[in-house]
Amino acid sequence: MKWIAGHYEWVFPRPVLIMGIVNVTPDSFSDGGRYLSTEAAVAHALTLAAEGADLLDIGGESTRPGAAPVGEAEELARVLPVFSGLAGRVSVALSIDTQKPAVARAAIAAGASLVNDTAAHRAPPEMWQLVATTGAGYVCMHSQGTPRTMPTAPHYDDVVGEVRAFFGERLRRLTQAGVRAEQIALDVGIGFGKTWEHNLQLLAALDSFRSLDHPLLLGVSRKSFIGKLLGVEVAERLPASLACAVWATQLGVEIIRTHDVAATRQAVRMTEALLARA
Repeated sequence: MKWIAGHYEWVFPRPVLIMGIVNVTPDSFSDGGRYLSTEAAVAHALTLAAEGADLLDIGGESTRPGAAPVGEAEELARVLPVFSGLAGRVSVALSIDTQKPAVARAAIAAGASLVNDTAAHRAPPEMWQLVATTGAGYVCMHSQGTPRTMPTAPHYDDVVGEVRAFFGERLRRLTQAGVRAEQIALDVGIGFGKTWEHNLQLLAALDSFRSLDHPLLLGVSRKSFIGKLLGVEVAERLPASLACAVWATQLGVEIIRTHDVAATRQAVRMTEALLARA
């Protein structure tokens, strides 16, 4: 299995890819405001790269449950200077975390090789056509609702089956838009329009998505379902986040998205070493 993002190419099986999170926002649930300035965001991205991140996911609009939308101009003003500031300073792949095709287009022009799309449930194909024409990698994430409406009583008859059906339908739409299979990774969207029980069901069934034959990306780092399940605040959620990363590695997930690159990389590499000898 191969994943292509611009001039980057990864062939699986291989060590799990670690994607570091760079939130250039004032209101993200975990680190909102800490890296809002360009200088702070660039410095943080360089730190994550030095800690062993294989990819850096840069976003200028919070997608936490209940978050208000950000205008296109503001989102561009937040993220584009960060891409410019990293130009020539990192060798890892840069990702743009956005729902807006115009922001994705500008970020790709500024050096992004990958689009992490939290609104892959949309109907218009503009984002997918952009990915097709640029050759960027694409993360297709499942979500129910928008950040503002996600906390409102998410319902599924069969969350695993419905997410799987969503991926099947979206893969057909992506193909119709001209996106090659090798460009696409899948993300079950932990926390995006799901209760903590839905999240646990998806985590328990991650290996059931492997038959779709696309790399799987998992983002659980410090998320609210951990707090609801274990009664811990954001700053205390690293151990549970690492447990989920280890579990995902055991079930064959190829990409882990995290705030804590060094700790996650260490936990994942140890898990891989044990699995190789089991």
